[in-house]
Amino acid sequence: MKTCVSSSRLSRASAPARLRLACLPLALVSTFGGNAFSQAVPSLGETVVTANRVAQPVSDLVSDVSIVDRETIERSGAVGVADVLARLPGVEITRNGGPGNTSSVFLRGAETRFTAVYIDGARVDSQSTGGATWESIPLAQIDRIEVLRGPAAAVYGSDAIGGVIQLFTKKGEAGVAPYAGVGFGSYGLRHLEAGVSGASGAFDYSLGVAHDENTGFNVQPVSKRDISKVGITDPDKDGYNSTSGNLRLGFQINPSQRIETSLLYNDMAARYDNSGVKKPILFFPDDIGYNRLRTASVAWLAKWSDVYSTRVQVTDSDSLYKTEPSFYQTETHLRSYLFQNEFRFGPHLFTAALERREDALDNAATSASSPELSRDRAQNALSLGYSYVQGPHSLQLHVRHDEDSEFGGKTTGSAAYGFAITPQWRATVSAGSAFRVPTLFQRFSQYGSASLKPEESRNVEAGLQYTQGATHAGFVIYRNRVTNLINFDGGATACGSGFGCYANTGRAEYEGITLTADHRIGDVTLRGSLDFQDPHDRSNDHLLARRARRHASFGADWRVGGWLLGAEVQASSKRFDDSANTITLGGYTLLNLVASTQLTPDLSLVARIDNVGNKDYMLANTYAMAGRSAYVGLKWTPH
Repeated sequence: MKTCVSSSRLSRASAPARLRLACLPLALVSTFGGNAFSQAVPSLGETVVTANRVAQPVSDLVSDVSIVDRETIERSGAVGVADVLARLPGVEITRNGGPGNTSSVFLRGAETRFTAVYIDGARVDSQSTGGATWESIPLAQIDRIEVLRGPAAAVYGSDAIGGVIQLFTKKGEAGVAPYAGVGFGSYGLRHLEAGVSGASGAFDYSLGVAHDENTGFNVQPVSKRDISKVGITDPDKDGYNSTSGNLRLGFQINPSQRIETSLLYNDMAARYDNSGVKKPILFFPDDIGYNRLRTASVAWLAKWSDVYSTRVQVTDSDSLYKTEPSFYQTETHLRSYLFQNEFRFGPHLFTAALERREDALDNAATSASSPELSRDRAQNALSLGYSYVQGPHSLQLHVRHDEDSEFGGKTTGSAAYGFAITPQWRATVSAGSAFRVPTLFQRFSQYGSASLKPEESRNVEAGLQYTQGATHAGFVIYRNRVTNLINFDGGATACGSGFGCYANTGRAEYEGITLTADHRIGDVTLRGSLDFQDPHDRSNDHLLARRARRHASFGADWRVGGWLLGAEVQASSKRFDDSANTITLGGYTLLNLVASTQLTPDLSLVARIDNVGNKDYMLANTYAMAGRSAYVGLKWTPH
């Protein structure tokens, strides 16, 4: 249940015995999330598309889903998508310092590469590191986020071992709605945004641009006595700047057919400290990482009858990352084709989809021992689904076969059932399999091995939720076992590198319990989440790096005198920075405060103070996170 737990208690508590969920092969799934600060609670009539890739009311889902809307994003004061996700149940993040630096997102403790990420239907991934480059996704252009926790390879194919996150840009609505915003904050933060959206007749549109920058702080504040030990001599400020934009267009050909397209871009430059390079004490050339993200999507939606509808979509994404002066450059290009069919017969829904995915990786040469790498591959897939919703019963079945140009065929499946015990209580159970094929870098770089096998998983979970008026509560128990886990093995020599090779050396297990709740009392809304988890290496029982056994979030909002006042507590127990569990990252508790109001009918104000207690903490060893910081933003939205 969403509960406030101080990190001091989490840190001092003795580690509980391992959650032996093998004796509880099923787990409880809540199909709702919190609201405002933590997450938006979807109403039972609200529609989501991420769970099964078709539009479905929340009341019909048998999945663990959270929704974040634009109002929540704006009140969060966050500058990165990962910061918003960190407030949701079952989600942890890591970052090498401030915004713009390398970030990872763990769903239920799973590796960041085990989350499939989409922007307006366009798949975003890296064939170098694996997983989305979260720091390159511009939060200013995102209008809505849907998070599905749990494997979904039977619907989405490779990568969806831990879950799926879909991000959507704004869609134009009737009328004309311009907006402009400005914000200022600590560490020299400046935010500018402007755009317009609307609809006229059969045409709808949305256009937005934004620029963010800050001077930052020193993300590796190492004392002089430690410089010789860690090799860091760069006490400069590590800021960033980002320029982003998006365009979304739609045209209703007739009442039953629609064409829509979406474009998004972001160019970001972020300073970082290269711990592998010692520099003279009096000379500090900036280390800079550049991220460029482009996504595009074109879709044709048609409803041919009350029974049959289709979706034809072509998407494209390009992710570029390079560093200077220590040169490195990698670029991933990904194109997908989707032909999806839906057949509805009363309470029955049948789906059938054909999908093709094409990945290409280009890594520039950095030395004679690290030559240029240019490889590509493709996957063709057929997926089938069936959903049944009638009375208290909800049933969802999926099966998918992927044919990979490198690995051949792989079949995954899932089954889920929900039962409304009473109008207030609902129980669900589900099981599914998933996989992820190795990245092209893991197979063909100087550290790669062409003999790598796909990582595979099997998940079981079950759930219970309660909804009565303004009260929502639920919990989920899950166990997800992964085999053929790919790690970098420093002792491996198969690739011919003296530094080690990628190898299928691991067996991981992600198991845990997530409790969520929210309740409204008059003008006050309370919400919280509490995660007990044990993401561990099954070969040695070590906790997986940078993941805590316990983390929690608690929030409260109070409407008073035209203001919406809020407070939030985020807490985490200790983690380890390495797989050997020898480097400890201490637990922490953060208090954040927010206030927002309408100054005029067209002008709104939001003000935040994050990390009120100025807590000194790290999400990655030697990389400091921001101390106490403030933000004030104004937004003009004429009605």
